[in-house]
Amino acid sequence: MQTSRRCDKNGVEYLADSAERLAPARDSFSEPLPMPLAAPLSQARPADADVVVETRNLSKTYRDFWGRDKKSALKPLDLDIRRGEIFGLLGPNGSGKTTTMKLLLGLIFPTSGEAFVFGKPATDVSKNERIGYLPEESYLYKFLDAEETLDFYGRLFGMPPQERARRAATLIKMVGLTHDRKRQLREYSKGMTRRIGVAQALINDPELVLLDEPTSGLDPIGTREMKDLIIDLKARGKTVIMCSHLLADVEDVCDRIAVLHQGELKELGRVEDLLRVTDITQIRAGGLPPEAYEEVRAVLARHGASNIEIGNPTTTLEDLFLEVVRDTEARPGRRARGPGAATRVDGT
Repeated sequence: MQTSRRCDKNGVEYLADSAERLAPARDSFSEPLPMPLAAPLSQARPADADVVVETRNLSKTYRDFWGRDKKSALKPLDLDIRRGEIFGLLGPNGSGKTTTMKLLLGLIFPTSGEAFVFGKPATDVSKNERIGYLPEESYLYKFLDAEETLDFYGRLFGMPPQERARRAATLIKMVGLTHDRKRQLREYSKGMTRRIGVAQALINDPELVLLDEPTSGLDPIGTREMKDLIIDLKARGKTVIMCSHLLADVEDVCDRIAVLHQGELKELGRVEDLLRVTDITQIRAGGLPPEAYEEVRAVLARHGASNIEIGNPTTTLEDLFLEVVRDTEARPGRRARGPGAATRVDGT
């Protein structure tokens, strides 16, 4: 009987005549086929409802054309940002602030670690409909006016015409551009462009707002108005993440801050906790005679002092920031350990 080698639909080779399959060509094919790799589990995280943003060992290294490490923009970062707080990313230029924001938006992919926004992986673009983003440089269409700009971005979110018009009017008034709403953006100053950029970031009434250098280009009055707007967003239940190298702005509005330097987390905690000088006790009193300076609180009250306060004084955010940078340069391995505390990688 004449036989020939053939393959079945699974690619298994066998000897067969014209009528039927006889036997596998090799014994090895009689062994069970290996099971396929298990499909990856869903990456959605069963998150705490109050945690809006979570990162775990999140890092980003930029590579050159040949795939060699070129720049470590962000070293392993662990953060939890809760609903309704204003969180500040503080650091000098090149410290990893903007990289962190882009990772949260899914605009770039991490080298290692993971990030979750609203319990979803940061790479899931569907979550972005609940986010408003103001980049460091607002790239807007210069031939449109303020109303047309907001109408355009409202269309991108699928908002109906009446809702777009209502939101645009409200936001233009909120950012102080009512009298300039019909001017083309090419006629705007940098500060005015920044204002319409903020309005664009809020057109979809987002739950999470990311602001990259929000006060850049604003005069002192505009800066104050911008900070009041950020505080108002918190009052409306929004979560705000802002990054800046302007220390006073962060100190005035943020509930918690993370200080980044050279891509590494150096300090993390509430502003008042980080600025408090715990090894100094300060006593303040009004109308206290000089002879009572060395006396205790009860004696101060007996001498007629008023508005007596005993507590811990605070330094300024600027002093804290400069101290972190200087200490980092002196001890490169230093890492944040908790509010007001830091340690080296080797544990010292």
